[in-house]
Parts: sequence; structure tokens; C-alpha cells
Amino acid sequence: MIELLKNGSDELGIELNDRQIDALCTYAELLVEWNKKINLTAITDKDSIATKHFLDSMSAITTGFVQGKIIDVGCGAGFPGLVLKIAKPDLNLTLLDSLNKRINFLNEVISDLKIDGVQTVHGRAEDYARQMREKFDTAVSRAVANMTVLSELCIPFLKTGGYFLALKGPLADEELKDAHRAIHILGGEVTEVKNIHIPNTDLNHKIIIIKKVRHTPIQYPRKAGIVTKNPIDSCYNIKQIKKKK
Repeated sequence: MIELLKNGSDELGIELNDRQIDALCTYAELLVEWNKKINLTAITDKDSIATKHFLDSMSAITTGFVQGKIIDVGCGAGFPGLVLKIAKPDLNLTLLDSLNKRINFLNEVISDLKIDGVQTVHGRAEDYARQMREKFDTAVSRAVANMTVLSELCIPFLKTGGYFLALKGPLADEELKDAHRAIHILGGEVTEVKNIHIPNTDLNHKIIIIKKVRHTPIQYPRKAGIVTKNPIDSCYNIKQIKKKK
């Protein structure tokens, strides 16, 4: 696992010292241990954790926009947010998840590794955005929802000029095609879809990079449940049909 992390981070152009490598190894051990009690991940082999979770998460650093005050929306077991914090200790990180058991796991990892500058929040993005609207430089999310829904959950957290990084699989372009109108309405602008090869694997992922260019209208994000049941595009289309009638 240590060699995979060293070689993989080198391939990504990310410098990790021995202390950071040790922290990631301890993180993996805690993940495997806790996963016996609660379902955190389907990946339990430590080498696969190193590549498919840790290196995949770290790939976001290659965008150049992992900086300042950052929020991981729907952080799960801490991917990518906590991995990014270990790789870039200067980050001010907020980990947000709707399941308290995941937050409890993350609190133990943070405590064991003695990591400063991390806030964990048990809650829904739709609710927390009302408290922390436009407070973050960067928002990240990985494998949470499709881009239309994810944009409504993440973009409202960003300051104007901030960046939303969505870590996606090979279907990213298709999702993005459906989400363009929602991204525009929310004040975002797609700047790039970055292709990423995950070192030591045959995986090729994509990172959708969205810049916040305008304030998000105050009605977004909508209440919990509405975001997924009635995505912005479908709401817009319904309104247009009513206007035509």
C-alpha cells in the first residue's frame, strides 16, 4: 500500500511525505475496521483503498482549485475531502453528511490522526446551505448524485469566484449535457472537464470543474426531497409549458 501511494502520488504530481503516507495507512486500517460494523465502502482491500479511494480523491488537487475554505458535500467515509486535507494540511475543511454513523467514523479518524482545521457536520446540504450560503472557496463531491441534482446541492455554498469540483466516472459528459441549464441558473459556468487516469489502475475518471460566476438565486437549494424529485430542468420545463397554455 505504501508503494502504491508513493508511486501514485508521484504520477499525479503530488508530493506526500512519510507522515502523510502513514496517516493514509492508518485511515485505511480504521476504514476496514469500522466497515465490519457499518457499511462505509464495498472496497475493503487496502491496495484498492489506496488506488480507488485515496489516489482517486487526490486527483482533484491536479485541477489547481483545491484551496482555502473547502466543503465536501455528501462526504461519506471522507472521500475526497479528508484525503485532500491529509494531502494539503493548510485546507480549512468541512465534511457534511446526512448519516451520523459516517460522521462518527470520521470523528474517530480525525481524532486518531490529530488533524486540525476540520469541521464535521451531520445534516443535509439543503438545510446547511441556509447557514453557510456562499461561505466556501471550493466545494467537492464524489459519487453522490447526478450533475443536475449535485449542482443544486453544491453551488449555493460557493462564494462568487469559487469552484465546484465534481469527481465523476466515464458518463460525466452525458450527465453534464443534462445539467447545463441548472448550472447556469445556479450561477455556475463549466470551465473544463478534466480527464484523469487513476494511477496503478485501468480506471479513467473525469472531474467537472464549475466556476461560480454569479450569486445563486435565493430560492436555491430548495427543501430536502424536492431537489431530487423535481430537478431544476424539469421544473423549468413545466413552467414553460404552463406559460404556453
